[in-house]
Amino acid sequence: MPTDIEVNLRIPSVKDPVKDANGYPIRSTDVRFIRVISVPALPKPGAVLQFEMKNGASIECEVHRADWSEGKERFIVYCRYSKRSISPDQYHALVSDPDWEMRPLL
Repeated sequence: MPTDIEVNLRIPSVKDPVKDANGYPIRSTDVRFIRVISVPALPKPGAVLQFEMKNGASIECEVHRADWSEGKERFIVYCRYSKRSISPDQYHALVSDPDWEMRPLL
């Protein structure tokens, strides 16, 4: 039975980040990328998830933990980008993909 989960993705720093409405760079340490997906089973820590972007690029992330959210009534799966650095093409594909929401940290 498929289960909906929320993926909370952390990416490494980028050399040329996108800019906010005021023209300031948005640091990747200050945001997370959020997406809701359906999975056959809850991924365990250490599992690798692969995502296809709208432009054909793909990214991999490693699961670090999963927590139940009472308010959202689903698991939030916290992931990190699987490599030390993210290519500019992958970064821009992630930022421009409508399936991913860039959410600032509090």
